[in-house]
Parts: sequence; structure tokens; C-alpha cells
Amino acid sequence: MTDLENCLATIIEVFHKYSEKEGDKHKLKKSELKELLTHELPSLTEHVKDQATLDSLMESLDADGDSECDFQEFMTFVTMVTICCHEFFEHHEDE
Repeated sequence: MTDLENCLATIIEVFHKYSEKEGDKHKLKKSELKELLTHELPSLTEHVKDQATLDSLMESLDADGDSECDFQEFMTFVTMVTICCHEFFEHHEDE
């Protein structure tokens, strides 16, 4: 597989690694999303100091209002984080 194909497969595997822990195996409960972010994006979550911030993130991702994060909602988050990282590195590449 190509690098990009491996990355896509990894994103899917990571989502299901956490979504299959409890309840609907195709959606992340708030606790599963928190665990995923803590273990898979520690550099990002080390800056989150309170539960209210995590709750706000979950609410903003939950486009359909079911209090869970499906794969499409998760991918919206991954896309937003990727765009932010790209912009950050683009602006700091000369430093």
C-alpha cells in the first residue's frame, strides 16, 4: 500500500479501536472520544485542562445531535486538525 493508503487505513483502524469498546460499534461515545484523543493525540490534549472544553468539542462534532460521534463527524475533526497543522507548518517552515 502507498503512504496515503496506509494513513487512511490507520485512521479507520484507530476510530474502530475506540468505537468498539461500548455501545454502538460505529460511533464514539464521549468517553471513547476522550480516550481516543488522550492516547492518539496527546500533544493536542495536553493543552485541554477542563472537562468543559472536551464537552464543547463533542457538541461541535455531533452534527446530528445524537450525543455520539460517528465516523463522518470524526473525519470532520481529523480534517480540521490536519488543516490547522498544515497551516501552522506552512507559516513556520522558514524558522
